[in-house]
Amino acid sequence: MRRIGVGYRAALARWIQRHPADINCLELTAEYFFDNPAPIEHLREHYDLMLHGLGLSLGTPGPLDPVYLNKFVTVCQAADPLWVSEHIAFTRTNDIDLGHLNPIPYNRDTLATFTAHVMALQDACNKPLLLENITSHLRIDSPMAETDFMNSLCEQTGCGLLLDVTNLYVNSRNHHFDPHDWLHQLQPESIRQLHIVGYSEAQGILHDSHDRDIQQELFALTRDVINFSGVDTVIIERDHNFPPISQLTHELQTLSRCFTDTVPAGELIRE
Repeated sequence: MRRIGVGYRAALARWIQRHPADINCLELTAEYFFDNPAPIEHLREHYDLMLHGLGLSLGTPGPLDPVYLNKFVTVCQAADPLWVSEHIAFTRTNDIDLGHLNPIPYNRDTLATFTAHVMALQDACNKPLLLENITSHLRIDSPMAETDFMNSLCEQTGCGLLLDVTNLYVNSRNHHFDPHDWLHQLQPESIRQLHIVGYSEAQGILHDSHDRDIQQELFALTRDVINFSGVDTVIIERDHNFPPISQLTHELQTLSRCFTDTVPAGELIRE
């Protein structure tokens, strides 16, 4: 089944509640429902749901925060999602919450930490887990390639990947590598879901600001990822500067066309 949808945001709630024909799934950010999971019931009746986490900090050594994990599991039980997802990153140390996603070194110690946390989260939620690539302006010198780290995690834990196409493109431009070479280093069957949203640019540096319309090169890369992996679920992850619903609808329809092999990349976003 092909799934195309959006990340649930309050600014889109009225539109989503009308059950538009161009979306058949939603991604819920778990933290948005920590204090009140009740609204999830209506959404679950009309859409396939995925649950996305921001702050479990799987890359922080030591056990997962039990209070945070319990809140996450409570939302998961309310949503009964197809799967849950988190980031290949850390968001806090033992002492402070850093408030954003931070890159990790790709080495044996970090792999062991992630493996333990992935297994713990999968057991707690009783759901499949997907891990997402992040953007970073900092590149940490590591003995393992990012893709080797991701492949090892999938092999050792049975988790899958949430491939953020925008993050991949942004990193490839900022750090000067070929996104297709990076993509083809992954095991294609591990890729289960995609994120996409437009990027911004300032002084020659790209940013995953989550507040721009999707650019043509991102649609083209999305089509290439679909052809490589066979992934069938794509979510637009927009958080700010929301466009008219007509623009979102156009982007959703364009993403649907990305599944059609006969559409040339350069033709994807033409009206």
